[in-house]
Amino acid sequence: MKPLGWFGIVRLGLVQTALGAIVVLTTSTLNRVMVVEMALPAMVPGILVALHYALQIFRPRFGFGSDTGGRRTPWIVGGMAMLCAGGTIAAAATALMATHPFAGIGLAVLGFLCIGFGVGASGTTLLVLLATRTDERRRPAAATIVWVMMIAGFIVTAATAGSLLDPFSPARLVAVASGVSLVAFVLSLVAVWDIEGDTPKQTAASSQQKATFRQALAEVWAEPQARRFGIFVFISMLAFSAQDLILEPFAGIVFGYTPGESTRLSGVQNSGVLAGMVLVAVAGSAIGGKRLGSLPLWTVIGCVCSALALFGLVLAAAIGPSWPLRVSVFGLGFFNGVYAVAAIGSMMALVGKGAPSREGVRMGLWGAAQAFAFGLGGFLGAAASDLARHWLGSPAAAYGTVFAIEGLLFLLAAVLALRLNRNPAQDRATIKTISGRNVHASA
Repeated sequence: MKPLGWFGIVRLGLVQTALGAIVVLTTSTLNRVMVVEMALPAMVPGILVALHYALQIFRPRFGFGSDTGGRRTPWIVGGMAMLCAGGTIAAAATALMATHPFAGIGLAVLGFLCIGFGVGASGTTLLVLLATRTDERRRPAAATIVWVMMIAGFIVTAATAGSLLDPFSPARLVAVASGVSLVAFVLSLVAVWDIEGDTPKQTAASSQQKATFRQALAEVWAEPQARRFGIFVFISMLAFSAQDLILEPFAGIVFGYTPGESTRLSGVQNSGVLAGMVLVAVAGSAIGGKRLGSLPLWTVIGCVCSALALFGLVLAAAIGPSWPLRVSVFGLGFFNGVYAVAAIGSMMALVGKGAPSREGVRMGLWGAAQAFAFGLGGFLGAAASDLARHWLGSPAAAYGTVFAIEGLLFLLAAVLALRLNRNPAQDRATIKTISGRNVHASA
């Protein structure tokens, strides 16, 4: 089958844009409204977001199904339909919490269940389609393009929704979320229309068709490089996500930001992420050469500097409103972007290495590690802020404590990144052994 051209890659990026539009509303805006406007404990949105990430443990299964079952666009479209429905339900549930808290929380559980399955199904199969239909030389650039387009979805939605939400009301929240969901779904349909062409229903190798999901997952986990990369993804994404649910409440409680202002602050952060991604893409492909174009180097730089940016937010919590919060948040986003695009480029480069015909399972494993880290990080960040606030008696000190822990996790991730390519010859020998066992078993 003919590889995707640049236009096809950009079309798939539109799905990421639509996905990012829904995610930024559910993890940032709804979280802030629950904590500040509804005066709920931060653990409530923390549990809801953790629930939708926990469901993404099924990502390897989605990937295995796309490896063995044929066409991937139905998975993408079906996942986006669930995601958009879940975003609308979650917004309606948040509005309901103002008058019926328990009923609202119950409805929110349903909404976040839909979001979890939707993100897992659409996100995993989208990346598998991108990896398998993109020429090997274009994969790092393709990953950068689609991820930048997702960040663009964050930025545009945060800025637009932030403006439309002021003055805030529950009805306005539901209207904005419903509009964003509708636009996102239509955009996804346009993006994947006929992009697979006349793809045969069965595209996988015969050895994979005979293997069970459990066998395929065991084979991928036995690959040293895949396993080490999964552990790195988990630790680094744990550090990345722990601030996700507390940044907007932090801005509202410590700095006095309105809902619209704190939502626009997410736009500032994501603008920094975009700038960091563009820097690495340009330096790596155009002017960097072998040294500055090294993805492992940029991964380490991104992790270390993200830690320093988080330590800057510790100072912001201590100093208060006189601190240039927007500058700090932009810096955090910038170095998060540096780390993210380097890690994503490595993921796209590694997805085809190892046991043959396991791209979907491999991508699903790393996606599950990322999702579990995001869910756990969001929950732990929110829970830690509640507990620290109770023990320390100061919201600012509580948030500062959480930011400091995140910084230490990023430093640990930097150490793990330095060890990702250890003993490559031994890794290749292990992969050959696994492949040999597969051939023997098939015979």
